[in-house]
Amino acid sequence: MSRAYNFSAGPATLPLEVLQQVQADLVDYKGTGMSVMEMSHRGKDYDAIHNEAIANFKELCGLGDDYEVLFVQGGASLQFAMIPMNFLGAGQTADYANEGTWSGKALKEAKIVAALRGATVNTVANCAKDIPTRMPHDDEWKFSADAAYTHICTNETISGAQLKKIPAVNGVLIADMSSDILGIDRDFTKFDMFYAGAQKNLGPSGMAVVAMKKSLAEKGAANIPTMLQYRTFTENKSLYNTPPTFAIYVFGEVMKWVKKMGKANLFALNDAKAKKIYDVIDSTEFYRGTALPEFRSNMNVTFRLPSEELEAKFVADAKALGMSSLKGHRSVGGIRATIYNAFPMAGVDALVDFMKDFEKKNG
Repeated sequence: MSRAYNFSAGPATLPLEVLQQVQADLVDYKGTGMSVMEMSHRGKDYDAIHNEAIANFKELCGLGDDYEVLFVQGGASLQFAMIPMNFLGAGQTADYANEGTWSGKALKEAKIVAALRGATVNTVANCAKDIPTRMPHDDEWKFSADAAYTHICTNETISGAQLKKIPAVNGVLIADMSSDILGIDRDFTKFDMFYAGAQKNLGPSGMAVVAMKKSLAEKGAANIPTMLQYRTFTENKSLYNTPPTFAIYVFGEVMKWVKKMGKANLFALNDAKAKKIYDVIDSTEFYRGTALPEFRSNMNVTFRLPSEELEAKFVADAKALGMSSLKGHRSVGGIRATIYNAFPMAGVDALVDFMKDFEKKNG
């Protein structure tokens, strides 16, 4: 079997042993005579899968019984709209950090809802267009005194910037953790709600995994469509309608893999992978990192070469050697090496060797 080193930012690399387990289970799951894709979401076989996946995620995040874990179709992008629809009422203010592309999209959706509701959105920090890319400095946060909630993004995949220190806020704190969830050591109990599109660190595409305090869900608006209310998911354990059962099953297998790896080992491995690439970038003027060093992501390493022509050649030559999806996002160009939790160290070593060789031949 020949597998590429897939540096895609999402859908992204899954652990090989998880893929192999899914392959083994695909036609006949644990002797049930059917695939998970064929199971009733009301049956006991699927119920066990569902509950174990939630329990393992809560354990890994250190969450107690005051939190619920939800599986919501529509990815993180739907959350951008659901959050203000549930929690931003008439006359209220929501605080949003504008740190890059994805937090900017969340901010845009909040402003749409706010305009309809007669509410206000306050931008608490704005570094989205700064080059080198970065996250807000400690002294830049300008929070409202009475915000309904504060929304941040912990890692911007396009810019390659990561929020290393979570700001202290008065009131409800909500975070988009799509691209670094379980990839860096965090105290998840600081958040009233956090969410992630599954296709980066948690499983296949098609859903968002949402963790939130039950008390917050209960405060959500009741005059919005049923499937856009968080209480619909908390009160029905994400089983109000047919959930994305196969994606949840794969998510559960990934959670087993994370537990087997051990969080501390995984965090250390992630840092070591990123350091190897950044060390090459910092050792030469041929490569130029695009994020300020203090905000460099350990998930998405972004950098430039001396010219766009060399960047195109870099991507093409790497692909020929089995390293795919190194082209930076279309909105910014450059190179992006995404090395999420499941990305193997062998792939990082291959990239580092290639970078050194490419510079010798083209520098």
